[in-house]
Amino acid sequence: MTAESVPRREVVTGPPRHSRRPAPYRPTTEIEEQTSLGAAYVRSLMRSQLRAGVVTFAGLCVLVVPLPLIFAAMPGHGGVVWAVLGFAIYPPLVLLARWYVRRAERNEEDFARLVEDS
Repeated sequence: MTAESVPRREVVTGPPRHSRRPAPYRPTTEIEEQTSLGAAYVRSLMRSQLRAGVVTFAGLCVLVVPLPLIFAAMPGHGGVVWAVLGFAIYPPLVLLARWYVRRAERNEEDFARLVEDS
């Protein structure tokens, strides 16, 4: 073989070939980078929080809206009106508020668990 027919050796350089595993999938990066998947995660949290708020508002309306109609039907019972407005309405309102806070915290915990565990 002549010197011209032997192929010339080339040195190829590039990034080192290490057997690194790819970084684990983190949904928090999806949310931080505002990708469509991250937006879907945030939308699901907002939707569940909105649902809890609407249910709470509906419960509030069921408790409070009929009161003037009930009081108008009982014109001579001023003591009952004051008892209902002064004492009887507060325990259901406190229970409704407590339910809402617990539901909102549970929604946030579920979202955090979804984002951290995925």
